[in-house]
Amino acid sequence: MNESVEQIDPTNELTAETVRKKAVQGAALLTGRMILMQGISFSAMALLTVFLAPAQFGIYFVVSAIKNFLAYFSDIGFAAALIQKKEKLTDIELKTIFTAQQILVLGLIVIVFILTPLIQSIYHLNQQAIYLLWALLLSLLFSSFKTIPSVLLERKLEFNKWVIPQIAENIIFNLIAVLLAWKGYGITSLAVAVVVSSFIGLILTYIIQPWLPGIAFSIQALKSLLKFGIPYQLNTFLAMIKDDGMILFLGGIIGAPGVGLLGWAQKWAYAPLRFFMDQVIKVTFPAFSRLQDNKKELSDLVSKSIFFVCLFVFPSLVMLVLLSPVLVEIIPKYIKWSPALFALSILTITSALAAITTPLTNTLNAIGKISLTFKLMIMWTVLTWIIVPPLAVFYGVNGAALGFTLVGLSSVVALYLVSKYVDINYLQSVAKPLISACLMGICVFVMRGFFQTSIQQVISMIITGLVSYSLTIVILEPKLPVLIKNFIRRKQ
Repeated sequence: MNESVEQIDPTNELTAETVRKKAVQGAALLTGRMILMQGISFSAMALLTVFLAPAQFGIYFVVSAIKNFLAYFSDIGFAAALIQKKEKLTDIELKTIFTAQQILVLGLIVIVFILTPLIQSIYHLNQQAIYLLWALLLSLLFSSFKTIPSVLLERKLEFNKWVIPQIAENIIFNLIAVLLAWKGYGITSLAVAVVVSSFIGLILTYIIQPWLPGIAFSIQALKSLLKFGIPYQLNTFLAMIKDDGMILFLGGIIGAPGVGLLGWAQKWAYAPLRFFMDQVIKVTFPAFSRLQDNKKELSDLVSKSIFFVCLFVFPSLVMLVLLSPVLVEIIPKYIKWSPALFALSILTITSALAAITTPLTNTLNAIGKISLTFKLMIMWTVLTWIIVPPLAVFYGVNGAALGFTLVGLSSVVALYLVSKYVDINYLQSVAKPLISACLMGICVFVMRGFFQTSIQQVISMIITGLVSYSLTIVILEPKLPVLIKNFIRRKQ
């Protein structure tokens, strides 16, 4: 029962050179496909903000936070431990993790069903919101069934296959949600979209990476995997308390409409990260887990990754701040989101800092420095709970957003600590994209003054931004075309 599953987990055959090439190739592939996927998501969100009221969005964010809270307890770092393990996985390990996870998930679902009246009372949820909660719980069960096949794909760095179910789920969810919301089904449209898309994603995952689920349990296998999994999950727990836990808490302070406005601001402020950073992070952990001893290669690749993330994230954030007031004004049904414009603007600072710190902390996890990441997460969690609630009480949505931004500024501490383990040239990786984005912002701001609020103004601002940023970054980094060419070659 302890045989190696070599036919589906040939990790020992991946040399350092192969891992490096697959990692960069995977990042490039995921970038292109995830841009398509996120483009669909944010286009759908733009339509949903027309069809749904801020209060309905607030309910969706609150219920999603409950689901994310439960998702933490359904994993206990199982997936991360399987991905990080250097040796080949065994059949007993896979089935043990599968069995343990199903027990956890089913137990959580039963508990939530029992506590539904209490949850409904605390957050003042209507019956549609309860159906949405149950739909998200069902999607959690489907996700748990996808864990093992997904882990096998990630260990082999076959992200070209891994991303197919993700894209399919994304397209199906947004199509159903927008269509039903347009027809007036409100929150129910999101519930139906969640169930249908997650079920189809489950089927596609098993088609792409066949694996026969089975029930088994080995104390030895469980203990060996949890040595890494539990510390890793503690970091995830703190992140959940810091983010989703705070959203749940704010629901009682600023109400569902306030959470809806704050959620809208966060969604758009973090949109560039979702476009340009998430796929890099997805590749980093499994790839660098197999290059833990090659610090020079690690530092070089992390530096280049941060540079290319900042290259796209920084100008996107500047354009977002300058364009959002215009778009809210020229789109009639978007005027309801105008109270969230200030929150959006200051949250972009947090987003910019995350473009730098997230790749670094993810790299620390990959090389086994989980204790340092844990200390950083403790710092961010404590600061969030100390700073955000008082500001939310006195200043509402804007106060909460300001609190998140102040916490984000503490990332300077992370940059200093991480530099002890990973050598990063911040002048090259961060300063040049930042200066170029600021200069672009000045040009776009000046151009905006020559037009009245209109679609023509939006088009002129976008063109000005593209031209001015391209010229500025090439001047500051004359070797950019060579860097891009070499980066592309390394992906091949």
